[in-house]
Amino acid sequence: MTMPTTSHPPKHLVREYLERRAREPGPPPSPEEIRRQLGWGMSLQADDDVAPTLS
Repeated sequence: MTMPTTSHPPKHLVREYLERRAREPGPPPSPEEIRRQLGWGMSLQADDDVAPTLS
């Protein structure tokens, strides 16, 4: 039995990110940037690159 791939980052990485982010001045980054920094949804992006071809 194969473990399913998850598109969510582990909780410990999110906690570490939030701790770092709380110390940084300025506005928060966009949701897309946060996802990129945490690697959220990387497996979904790989699937998006494969577009079906029409004949």
